[in-house]
Amino acid sequence: MPQEEIHIGCLIKNKLKQEGRSASWLAKKIHCNRTNVYKIFEKPSIDTALLQRIASALKTDLFIYLSEYQQNLIKEADGKDSKSNEK
Repeated sequence: MPQEEIHIGCLIKNKLKQEGRSASWLAKKIHCNRTNVYKIFEKPSIDTALLQRIASALKTDLFIYLSEYQQNLIKEADGKDSKSNEK
């Protein structure tokens, strides 16, 4: 069963909510306006430089979620490859 893709905007929104922070707070931290933060929440993927700025503002490693997702994809692919080699 394929793993569900990460929606980075939702992840960021949830992290903000967990910390009790607002979109305005994040906008100030990453030097943009609040409406841009709301646009980020809607994006399934974002530029890595922007993700780094957001991760720094939130003082959390958001890249770990992407890394874990990638590792799971690799494991799934390895499992499929070994099954197809058995035939």
